[in-house]
This record gives sequence, C-alpha cells and structure tokens, in this order.
Amino acid sequence: MRKDVRILLVGEPKVGKTSLIMSLVSEEFPDEVPLRAEEIIIPAGVTPERVPTHIVDYSEAEQSEEQLYQEISKANVICIVYSVNNKKSIEKVTSHWIPLINDRTDKDSRVPLILVGNKSDLVEHSSMETILPIMNQYQDIETCVECSAKNLKNISELFYYAQKAVLHPTGPLYCPEEKELKPSCIKALTRIFKVSDLDNDGILNDHELNFFQSTCFNTLLGHQALEDVKNVVKRNMTDGVKDNGLTLKGFLFLHTLFIQRGRHETTWTVLRRFGYDDDLELTQEYLFPLVKIPSDCTTELNHNAYLFLQSVFDKHDKDRDCALSPDEVKDLFKVFPYMPWGPDVNNTVCTNDQGWITYQGYLSQWTLTTYLDVQRSLEYLGYLGYSIIYEQDSQAAAITVTRNKRIDLQKKQTQRSVFRCNVLGARGSGKSGFLQAFLGKNLQRQRRIREDHKSLYAISTTYVYGQEKYLLLHEMMPDLDFLSEADLTCDVVCLVYDINNPRSFEYCAKVYKQYFIDSKTPCVVIAAKSDLHEVRQHYSLSPQEFCRKHKLHPPQLFTCNTNETLNKDIYTRLTTMAMYPSIQPTSSSLYSLTQRSVTALHPLTRRLLARQVTACPNPSGNN
Repeated sequence: MRKDVRILLVGEPKVGKTSLIMSLVSEEFPDEVPLRAEEIIIPAGVTPERVPTHIVDYSEAEQSEEQLYQEISKANVICIVYSVNNKKSIEKVTSHWIPLINDRTDKDSRVPLILVGNKSDLVEHSSMETILPIMNQYQDIETCVECSAKNLKNISELFYYAQKAVLHPTGPLYCPEEKELKPSCIKALTRIFKVSDLDNDGILNDHELNFFQSTCFNTLLGHQALEDVKNVVKRNMTDGVKDNGLTLKGFLFLHTLFIQRGRHETTWTVLRRFGYDDDLELTQEYLFPLVKIPSDCTTELNHNAYLFLQSVFDKHDKDRDCALSPDEVKDLFKVFPYMPWGPDVNNTVCTNDQGWITYQGYLSQWTLTTYLDVQRSLEYLGYLGYSIIYEQDSQAAAITVTRNKRIDLQKKQTQRSVFRCNVLGARGSGKSGFLQAFLGKNLQRQRRIREDHKSLYAISTTYVYGQEKYLLLHEMMPDLDFLSEADLTCDVVCLVYDINNPRSFEYCAKVYKQYFIDSKTPCVVIAAKSDLHEVRQHYSLSPQEFCRKHKLHPPQLFTCNTNETLNKDIYTRLTTMAMYPSIQPTSSSLYSLTQRSVTALHPLTRRLLARQVTACPNPSGNN
C-alpha cells in the first residue's frame, strides 16, 4: 500500500477549488479566498486510512500549463471540480479536463478521477442525472461527490473518497460495464481461496472461513455470523454454498458484492494480506524476503518448513498412495503463475514404479531447491502461503542458514542435514548411471529416460548413525579447464571411471592432481561398470596404486546393470565422509569407515551415537 497520497484539485475558475481546501482545513467557510491555496499536508494520524495526505490546488491565474502538467504527473488522484449551478463548468469536464488528463498520463497506469460538484447549497436539484452518463463513459472515474464548501456539506467525505480511490481503487478489481470482477482479480482471489482451503476439498468450511477471517481481519466470526454470510450467498446463487461450506464461486460473489456496495477496502485488505500490490501482482518484498547468507554457509529448510510442505503434500495426495500423480502435481501448483517443476524432476528424486514423485522425492526436491537457489525456494513458499498459514513475518522463517564450514571442520562436528557430492569423470564413464542408481533405477530403467528429461542432479536420503541426512549428487561436465571455484565447492568428491575403457581413469587422475590433491575435501574413486571385463588403464599407475599413493580409499566397484535391488551402501559412506571429512582413510576398504568415524568423534557425540546405532534403519529402506 502507498506510503502517502497526493490529491490534485483542477477545474474551471470560480468553481470553488480553493474554498473546498480551506473549508476542510479550518472547518469553516473562509471570508476571503486567495487565488490559490498552498499545498496542504494532513498527518497520517488525522486521516481515516492512517496515511499522510498532500492536497494540491491548481489556479489558472497563477500557474502555467507546464506547471499543471507537472502536477498531473505527480498526482495519485485528481478531483475535477465543477459548479452544480454552472452548466459550462460541467461541460468542461468532458470537453477539456478528462482529455487533458488522459493525454498527460500513461494509458496503462491512469490516475483515478473524482468528480466533485461544488456549491450544492445554491440549487435544490442534483447534478447526478447529468453526471451519471459521464461516469459510465469513463472508466477512470471512481465516484462523484456533491458538496458545499460554504456549509461544509460532504467536505471530509470528498477527501476520504479521494484517499480511498488511491488506496483501494476500483479499477484493478471490477469492470462496471460488465458488473463483474476483472480476470486478474479473479486469478488473485482464486489463489487466496486455494491457500485458505486447508484440506483441498474445494469448499471453505467454518474452520477455514474463520482462519481466513482471522488472517485478514484479526477477528473471528461467530456461528450465526457465518450462517448469515452463507445465507447471503444462497439467496443470490445456487452453487455458492456446498456441504455447508463456501465454494469458490460463492467466495468470488462475496467480493463482487463488497465492491458493488462500495466496500473496496474489504477486498483490498484481503489481497494485500496475501501479498498483492496495487497491480494485483505479488510484491517482491512478499516473494523474496531478505535472507543473509555468509560465505561458506548453506541454506536448508527447518522443521516447521518440512511440516508445512508435508501438509501441502497430504492435501493434494488425494488417493493416499504417498506419491503425486501428474494431475495431483498440476493441482498442487495451481497457486503458482507457472509450472515450477519440469520432467527432469522425475529423474532428480525418487519416484514410484509409475514414475510419480514419492513423498520422499517431493521433500527431496524442495531440499534441493533450497540448497541450490534459496531465493527460488522463498518464492515457491510464498505462492503456497507459508508465512500466512504459519503466521510468520515472511518465508525467511522457513530457512536455516548453516554455520561456516570451517567451524564444522574445527569442531569435527556438523549440524547440517544436506551434503553435496560432486561427481566427476570422463564422458561415458558412468556418472549418470551412478546418480540414477541412487534413486533406485537400474540400467534397464535408465535407458527409458528421454535425453531432454535427464538431470545433472540426484538427491535422496541416507542414514548415518540413525540420523536422516540428504545427499545431493551433482554430475559435473567433463571439462578440465573450465571448473570454477563454485564447481569445486562440495563436501565430498566422486571420481568415476569405466573399468572397461583403458583411457577412462586418466581423467580422474588429472582432475585429482589439478584440483584436489591439496584439498581437505574427501575424495572417493568409483570403478563403474564393474559387471564388465576390467582392462588395464593407460596411465602410469593403476587405479589401486594411485589411490594407495595418495592415501585414498581403494576404488569402489559399482554397477547398475542388475535386476536385483541396487546396493545403497556407497551413498551412505559418501554421506559419512562428507559429515566427517577430517577422518583419513587408513584401511583398504570403506566398509570399516563407520566404526572408525565413531571412534574419531568427540566423546559426548560418540556416546549419543552409540545409543542410536543399534536402531539405525536400513539405509535403502526409504528410497
């Protein structure tokens, strides 16, 4: 909403513009009227809408046309004053003033107009019969007020309506010719209805109506008041109430009724509470609240955010199969202006046998978005109404910014829940297969993935000492010379080579020596396609010798060419290494990593984990 309002009064000479301003300020008709009143500033505390208001007079005798044009460009609302006992001044409204104003304002952001019939004390008839056709002809005219500066009739009302025309304009909401809401208003109110429909059954029950009422107006409606609202809808339409709840049509009808009865502020209060600006677009402040992220820190969703996302999933999982069908996904994102998830998401997170995103996959995708692009995650939560439903100042309340990674290394502990593994290897080495196997897809299922549906990311959960953690795999492009610092930032590195390709390991060795030999980031070598015949690598050292020389774990055999359930142990070990990078490999296998990690932990942490490890679930059970 605007922080102030600027009202400009124009009209023919002698119609009483200056008298209206002076009568408002002094609350009496002035004995002497100057040619032009100085700009008046009314403090916020004095005005009904609690907004500072500037009132500007125009005098043809004292001001040039250029000064008039400047004032028109600065005005938020323009009052065209005419004298009810002067037909010429009424004719000038359409022949001069409205065309002049329209010529000086942008067509897409026209200034609202108020027609002001002054000197009503001099006639016994109303000018409304003459004015109504003008109001019907020009959409920019908000209303017409007949008043008298001499006897103070409707003076304060005039300036209240002028304020209201700026703060609660009719134009964006309602089309008077068609007597219906405009499409952009319907779109905004439909989103508000869907956000408020907490169980997604297509109606607002009494609980949801009172949630909406409390959210927007900080008050609850009693049982009789709720029934009265529904009865008003029932009397005017047949499908506005269903199962004793308000339908979308009924909800839209109520707002149409508010506007037709001059209560625009009711609809505007609702729209602004749900994040909309004067153009019925969600504001940047609403969608993108400030979140400060220091260097070497990451962003994660907190507990309340996951609870909220769980409730969103539950209300759209109509068949209760713990997965979202394409229609259910489409329904979930109806409150968005665009579809945020493309077909690649189905190859980024876990899906069921039908290829539908599972509950775990759904949360994983949100986790991925928050980690990679927290601003996008804030935007998405804004569309879903997180801050409104959870009564928070903004979506920023859903985000946890982790502590600096250097502190984690010093303390040999981490509170993070999301860990990134960059996967590097030569072309054809099996990187994509390694990512998709993490999602439970064997080679046969991977071959059915369309090229334009592939993803460079895979994310799912693993369990480390009974704690659920997210492992994010990122397949890097095999270009040695173009790896930026951002490309190298991760918690653990996978170097993948094809045991059946004699030139495959050389890339891994070069990458390691160029970027990671002096790094504190743990590295693991993956011997992919282990179902094939192993050939000698064309490199000065064998993969085993290379790993031994650089104190790396020996190459880990991996294949996704199997009909059996894919083994997820390697992903759990990668997560463990990411959590505890200070632990250096000392044995010939990763299989002893878990026990060595516990031994190397802080004593208190070790005691806590010892109680959990016996209850640790199967790492692959929830994937």
